[in-house]
Amino acid sequence: MVKAMQAIASQFSQAGQFLFTWFRETLNAPLFRLGLETITLGWIIQVVALLAIVSVLAKASKHFVKNFLLIKLRISEGNREVIGTLTGLSLATLGFIVVLQTMGLDLASFAVIIGGLGIGIGFGLQELTKNLVSGLTILGESKLKVGDLIEFNNNIGYIKEISIRSTVIRNFNGSYLVVPNTELTSNSIINWNYESFHGRLEIPVGVDYGSDPVLVTEILLESAAMETNVVNDPPPKVVFRGFGDSALNFELWVWVHRIDQRAFTVSRLNFIIHYNFKRRNIVVPFPQRDLWLRNPETLQSSATDSPQTLIPTTDACPTLKSLLLNFPCFTHLNDLELRGIIEMGDRRYLKPGEILVKQGDYYGYFCVVLSGAMNAIYETETLSNRLFVFEQGDFFGELPLMLEVPYPTTMIAAQTTTLFLISKACFHDLLQAHPHLADEVAQELAKRQDALQSYQQKLKEMGLLKESDLSNPVEWIRRRVSQIFGISQSPV
Repeated sequence: MVKAMQAIASQFSQAGQFLFTWFRETLNAPLFRLGLETITLGWIIQVVALLAIVSVLAKASKHFVKNFLLIKLRISEGNREVIGTLTGLSLATLGFIVVLQTMGLDLASFAVIIGGLGIGIGFGLQELTKNLVSGLTILGESKLKVGDLIEFNNNIGYIKEISIRSTVIRNFNGSYLVVPNTELTSNSIINWNYESFHGRLEIPVGVDYGSDPVLVTEILLESAAMETNVVNDPPPKVVFRGFGDSALNFELWVWVHRIDQRAFTVSRLNFIIHYNFKRRNIVVPFPQRDLWLRNPETLQSSATDSPQTLIPTTDACPTLKSLLLNFPCFTHLNDLELRGIIEMGDRRYLKPGEILVKQGDYYGYFCVVLSGAMNAIYETETLSNRLFVFEQGDFFGELPLMLEVPYPTTMIAAQTTTLFLISKACFHDLLQAHPHLADEVAQELAKRQDALQSYQQKLKEMGLLKESDLSNPVEWIRRRVSQIFGISQSPV
């Protein structure tokens, strides 16, 4: 039994030695000669394994440089992609050369052959080469970045990935568009958020020929203010495009926070405009056509027999135009001038007890009270005193605006209040266009001796007020207005 086991073990040992010898001879058997090196199967396996290791190390180095080292150095995303890719390619190329040289290949002897192959491969893969160069160009210039919203060949979407050969764009419907880089570098691309997501929308609107253009302007601007995606700077604009076949054609221009949400923003604005037009009885007309009737007498007689239903034209909501005309300084302005003022400002609605600006804060707006009332509260550590009540037809904020100083009082709504706010730049344009308003402001300020007294110490410290000016505050205010806004003083 023992001898039988030993015989079996001896046979297995001989078979193993045979297989090992055959495997070794197979790996070392010459296949062909490449230069001075004899190529064997074992040599090929070693080269492939070493090249694979070099590739893994090159890819790992690219990942380390791009996603760790360059982020620490605060390099931009596009430059990180370029530097990381070039680092990986350089290490891979250097590693391949070192492996081949180490394995006994003299690459110098293959220079002519490699050059010929390079020319042939270059002609065969010139499109790939163009895409590689275009990819490096896109990444290096950083004109297009991952996350940008672009429009290309009637396709709009976000850039998901920029690689050396192609760019991946994710459309709004969830699909992915793979674009060769040469297409992006050789065609015009709209980058909607090159610097930010801010962009302008243009909403076309047509109204009936009997509509008041000033009222239409007011409603469109009011509608823009009701949309949260619309920004105030730059302010919305209304453009009168011309006289159409059946309508007066306007456009509402608005800048929005997120241009990528333009479809939803346009939809909401259309709903708001339609709602406000219905409230003010502004008609959006149908296309009009001339009809020739054969028997107009019959139609006329039947029309007179039936009672007519009149649409009520009550104005439940007063217009901004009518409210501004209640102010003495605006009563003599025509419709075109009122339209300019309406376009300058914006409405602000306050609930009872809501604070517009706190004492000691700066608020750069000229405020007109359209309805309701505002309390001016002077606060100290021990008391709270109401200095003024600004009611419909009053204005405030001109002195802090002109002097660029904080508010001396807290402005709080005494009831439901609507304000018309004009920024400093628009206030400057308003006084430039209508110098008489400077006198209105000066006379109104002269009535508020308490407010002037609260500013006296600060104005003296700033060198803006002298003792002689206190005897005639109206004249001092007129001079300050003319100095700040460059307005020639009207004769007294």
